[in-house]
Amino acid sequence: MRWLRRTLAYYWTLLRRPSVHYSLGFLTLGGFIAGILFWGGFNTAMEATNTEQFCISCHEMYANPYQELKPTIHYTNRSGVRATCSDCHVPHDWTDKIARKMEASKEVWGWIFGTIDTREKFEEKRRILAEREWARLKANDSLECRNCHEFEYMDFTLQGDRASRMHASALGEDGDQTCIDCHKGIAHELPNMSGVHQR
Repeated sequence: MRWLRRTLAYYWTLLRRPSVHYSLGFLTLGGFIAGILFWGGFNTAMEATNTEQFCISCHEMYANPYQELKPTIHYTNRSGVRATCSDCHVPHDWTDKIARKMEASKEVWGWIFGTIDTREKFEEKRRILAEREWARLKANDSLECRNCHEFEYMDFTLQGDRASRMHASALGEDGDQTCIDCHKGIAHELPNMSGVHQR
């Protein structure tokens, strides 16, 4: 343990000592360039984890949620606009995205320890996973949904009677409704819904 303290003390002294060989301008410029390289690498890595290929690279996601997404309108539709995993599960704004990535780090632990590595385990946890995602979307006012769908751009006259009535009431006086309140199971199979309030 003493060697660790000596090593740390040595490096701390080295860091505090003024540079003998390099000018302050060179060190500042070097730090600036190193910061840009770090930022670029960090941002590139973050974007790589937002791709569908990354999301379905593990067996659990490919065999379960991804197969459920494929027959939905979010995967294939007449317009050809397609939502990927990150479109619905990761906010687009940088600060919200970083917060979501930090929150999702516990999913890595689940993958390491095989929490849902079989269909049976996935089905057993489906309700917990769904409720967690519903609560997250409720808390952020369905931010990920609103990245593509916005009430102010909807033409209620082109919607079915029930949809236009529900969308109009969601904009009503109560103001506490959000997309996930009515659109649970829009891209994945629903768990056992006993006790879950649905509109």
